Amino acid sequence: MPSWLCWFALGIVAAFAGLGGGAYLFVRAGGVPMETSAKPLPLEQTVARLALRASIGDAADEKSPLPVDDANMLAGLDQYREHCAVCHGIPGRPRPAISRGMFPHPPQLFEKGDMVTGDPEGITYWKVTHGIRLSGMPGFGGALSDTQRWQVTMLVARADRPSPAVRAALATVAGDVGKASR
Repeated sequence: MPSWLCWFALGIVAAFAGLGGGAYLFVRAGGVPMETSAKPLPLEQTVARLALRASIGDAADEKSPLPVDDANMLAGLDQYREHCAVCHGIPGRPRPAISRGMFPHPPQLFEKGDMVTGDPEGITYWKVTHGIRLSGMPGFGGALSDTQRWQVTMLVARADRPSPAVRAALATVAGDVGKASR
């Protein structure tokens, strides 16, 4: 083997060892902030989005087996109120305190700009079922039935256009939460 090839290989090994050692020292010295109030690291959001898209795969093609009707939407609202509102909020109410302390902040699913109404149902259902690692979003695959997860998905997928019955129920939920906090 030519000597230049040995030196080249040794250089590659040294470079990887240097990068690994530097990364270790960076983390050990506190270079990766763990508090939820810290700004994201460079490329953190990009890497997280890429990993999430790869994990979701072809879930966008999955369609709800349930009919879109008030009974399913109201059942979804019951599940949302019990399991989701603590982080994702209730329409017409301030952002919950717990969500202000999370990183990243959970979207307020009934507020303009945070709605997931543009996402395919299958993606929302995947997130409800599996959760999202390192985001605080739990997976409800073991806690809610398939039907309940589709009902919650149906509700948030149509958060921008609720039926009159769902709109009335949402107003009641917001009022109940307001009374409970007084």
